[in-house]
Amino acid sequence: MHNRYSILTETIMSISHLTRDTLRNLIGDQLSNQENEWMWSCLHIPHLSSPANNENTTSRAEIAFALALRLLAELVRRVPESTLYIERIQKHQQNLIFDHGALRTVDWFSGQLPRGEASFTRFLTALGYTHAATYPLTRLKMTGRSYAHEDFPEDIPQYFVSELHPDRFSSDFQQAVSRVVGTSRDPLSPDDIALIEQLRRDKSLPIEQAKQLIVSLAGCFDRQHEPITVEDYALLKNESAEMAWIATEGNAFNHATDRVENVLTLSEELRKEGFTIKDTIEISQTKRVRQTAIKATQVERPFKQNENNINMTVPGSFFEFISRDFFEENGITKLDLAFDASNATGIFKMTEATAC
Repeated sequence: MHNRYSILTETIMSISHLTRDTLRNLIGDQLSNQENEWMWSCLHIPHLSSPANNENTTSRAEIAFALALRLLAELVRRVPESTLYIERIQKHQQNLIFDHGALRTVDWFSGQLPRGEASFTRFLTALGYTHAATYPLTRLKMTGRSYAHEDFPEDIPQYFVSELHPDRFSSDFQQAVSRVVGTSRDPLSPDDIALIEQLRRDKSLPIEQAKQLIVSLAGCFDRQHEPITVEDYALLKNESAEMAWIATEGNAFNHATDRVENVLTLSEELRKEGFTIKDTIEISQTKRVRQTAIKATQVERPFKQNENNINMTVPGSFFEFISRDFFEENGITKLDLAFDASNATGIFKMTEATAC
């Protein structure tokens, strides 16, 4: 098998059958047969050892990884070209290293939901994630924050959570945002919150309870508000393509990312093979992080127009690629897990396509 990131291969890619079996037990019945086939054949599964592991209990690291894998599968369903990319990986006997998933939130009163990123940090921290860095996205009037896993920061996918700040936009824009996100429901029940707090305390859960919680947490990555009106969508899109995207897609994964050895080489290969690859490569100020992506899928979404329900074509999610270099710090070799505000701003443009 062709393995990328030889240092990772030598140091952290030993496969734990316990971990793999536990992950399959946690989410296998939530995936289709096809998804189970590709996920367990080509996805990089690190060894997530934990003293809490036994046949009836699963660690927060495994729960976090299992949730990320389910969200990856859902993203792949929504982005057809990512399925073609996975078929390409399988054909070349490569592995997919799930680097991070990104989602968007709104720092505004949101009905039953906690406002902004708080609707996600309330459970990400219980899963073992800690705030790694903050990235001002000034041109977009947003703030991005990365969350890395405390136990296995290089192995478990990070989350890049962005908040849009309506108070930096016009009064009409703010009123439209209120009409949209003000209808949000909270997908987490009191029982779910209790399990989250149990996980926070014990850093593990019985497997059956963990499976139940993963289903509930996955439900948070969706649109929680009512369909938007055509008029409000036009108003939002005029000032913020990002808020317009949130209006139709909610808190779904905006993109999921494969960590690859050389983004430039891969993008050239994929373009020759007919993939709709972004025209440019985003390069961080440190030069150690490089990103590109398959262009956003166009999707049909429900809208309200007067008394009628209609569908319109709008930008959906996309699939991203990232290369991260190693660097020396205090005599220790580390993988650069940082993001870059300029890179993020460039990648956000993937969802600016005009609705049809």
